[in-house]
Amino acid sequence: MNIPSPKVSVVILNWNGASDTISCLDSLKKQTHTNFDVIVIDNGSTDDSVTRIEKSHPEAILIKEKNNLGFAGGCNRGIEQAITNSSDMICLLNNDTVVSHNFLSELVHQMNEDPNTGILGAKIMLYSDRSRLDHLGGSWNSSKAEFDLIGNRESITSFSWEKDKELDYVCGAAMLVKKAVFEKIGLLEEKFFLIWEEADFCFRANRAGFKIKSCPTAELWHKVSASFTGKAHSTYFWWRNRLLWIERNCTKKEKRTIYTTILNKDIRHLRKINCIKSVEFFILTKLLRKAIPKSKAEKLHKYKAALQGIKDFKNNKFGQGPNWIYKNPFISR
Repeated sequence: MNIPSPKVSVVILNWNGASDTISCLDSLKKQTHTNFDVIVIDNGSTDDSVTRIEKSHPEAILIKEKNNLGFAGGCNRGIEQAITNSSDMICLLNNDTVVSHNFLSELVHQMNEDPNTGILGAKIMLYSDRSRLDHLGGSWNSSKAEFDLIGNRESITSFSWEKDKELDYVCGAAMLVKKAVFEKIGLLEEKFFLIWEEADFCFRANRAGFKIKSCPTAELWHKVSASFTGKAHSTYFWWRNRLLWIERNCTKKEKRTIYTTILNKDIRHLRKINCIKSVEFFILTKLLRKAIPKSKAEKLHKYKAALQGIKDFKNNKFGQGPNWIYKNPFISR
């Protein structure tokens, strides 16, 4: 008796990145697992992405959003469509990736081996250096109040692989999720907008009884951080969403310990450095009438973005953040 091949929906988010998205879609056309569809969510692109994707890959289901919903919000629209399409599994895949021909078949095969597995990550390697991993995911380190990344930039020949290695979370650049997980715990938390949402989702899934594992035979190559425009941008989201993650996933006792021993000290240090850099900026530009060096302007931008992220978390302000974090206002133009 032949067991039906599970139907997979691959959900890909595009935002002004048609070239990357088309390359990703090209690689998906070569899959050995054939029972799948592709759902592309255009997240309010302002370029010609929609026209180019429709022309090059008319087989893809294209959902056109008017606004940028962030990674979590955009993916949720695709997940909802996949559930409507009666898919058994949903693969969230970054548009700046290229996958191997057996990428889906390896994920599906391992998922079917253990009924308790709910989420699988992949073997994510750097597109720019195919001998090295990007990272596989992470394990929560309460002594630092952040995640230790597993396999981060390690050589693929020296990294110690374990089949069915369990992780606290898998890297959201590529993750296969059983439909049952979404049915039980809901969708991605849209407050995160960008980064930390996969860690939150995996923790929720694990608390609901699902295992989170890596699949070392499902290979792909990641161009890394195509959605970030600079250090200040990523710093803003890292700080804001770190605090949101702690709020949602740590107990009251854990939060009290983390703030007392780690966060309060780190935030005071950020404020002190920001004050020093701001005074330096004022002296150079207002009193001495000189242009601030680019390196100093970038550091000041980064510190202010971190503090803004902390402030926005405390004020329950989420979404894409203030416009100034995307373009450094301290660089003379």
